[in-house]
Amino acid sequence: MIALTATTADTADTATIHALIERAAQAWGNMDGAGYGACFTPDASYVTWVGTLYRGRADIAEAHQVLFSKFLKGTRLAEMTVETRFYGPDTAIVNTRGDVYKGKRPADSKLSKAQTYTVVRGNDGEWLIAAFQNTKRKSLMERISFKFAPKTIPAADR
Repeated sequence: MIALTATTADTADTATIHALIERAAQAWGNMDGAGYGACFTPDASYVTWVGTLYRGRADIAEAHQVLFSKFLKGTRLAEMTVETRFYGPDTAIVNTRGDVYKGKRPADSKLSKAQTYTVVRGNDGEWLIAAFQNTKRKSLMERISFKFAPKTIPAADR
């Protein structure tokens, strides 16, 4: 088994990765499925908060273009980066809190989804999203768990 260790993020790479995630959010806000899909690797995996699994850039782009014309019409993405960790020079994990919204952007404390991006640097030096996981937070269940079992509170939040 190979042991991977998170390393201190290179400032330039971190900024480039955060700009990639912002570019995806801008494409979403522009209702641009192709632009959104372009932020992903050709073989990316994408798991929605309802559990739908999309495979590949083309699938992600096509499905989102339909979603942008129907259920997600007029929405924007709000995201807050929680942490960025590097696993070698060409792979990083970015954990965020996020949400889809219309109108006024929700406060960071109100973002209802926990998201994980796996980003990779290709042979051309470009960072792209290789995998995305989106999970709806159940804040009431978290509070109940934390009240009755305080050791379940993540160490970073204690």
